[in-house]
Amino acid sequence: MATRTDAPTRREQILKEAARLFAERGFHGVGVDEIGAAVGISGPGLYRHFAGKDAMLAELLVGISGQLLTGGRRRAAEAEGDPEALLDSLIEGHIDFALDDRPLITLHDRELDRLRDSDRKLVRQLQRQYVELWVEVVRTVYPGLDEPAARSAVHSVFGLLNSTPHLGRPGALPGRAGTAALLHRMARGAFGAAGA
Repeated sequence: MATRTDAPTRREQILKEAARLFAERGFHGVGVDEIGAAVGISGPGLYRHFAGKDAMLAELLVGISGQLLTGGRRRAAEAEGDPEALLDSLIEGHIDFALDDRPLITLHDRELDRLRDSDRKLVRQLQRQYVELWVEVVRTVYPGLDEPAARSAVHSVFGLLNSTPHLGRPGALPGRAGTAALLHRMARGAFGAAGA
């Protein structure tokens, strides 16, 4: 999930394998024993890290929503008032997510309704804040766009970027750098068309 250079913790390993397995076979199609086996511990050993599968799912979906928002805010602070650079940076950050965390996109699409109401509301709240960050930048870069049109454009670009689980298996893509560059051009093209 996170783009880190140090070794992942056991908890992070469990979450990564849980996301992969849930995305491949569905939340109810995976048992704790399988998740444990994927990280080299017993299924019951998972309970030292998580209360159960529901807790793993909540941490995955709330976690990635929070990470996207935090990353977007960090990028906004680093852009130093350059909206074009910020838009490119936001696109790059979302592409990193879309290429590196493909199972989480599938998981969100299929399993969000399985979260407790409070966790689902938190995911939606974090996502709204992330969208609004983008909308503000898009409206600055394309001042002719009104707020509803900018919001629609942002959601459309998210749909484009989040289509990566449907691009085939990771090895079938034209290479990460080439795919990232293509997605970036397409996202900027979509915003440009909306703002024309």
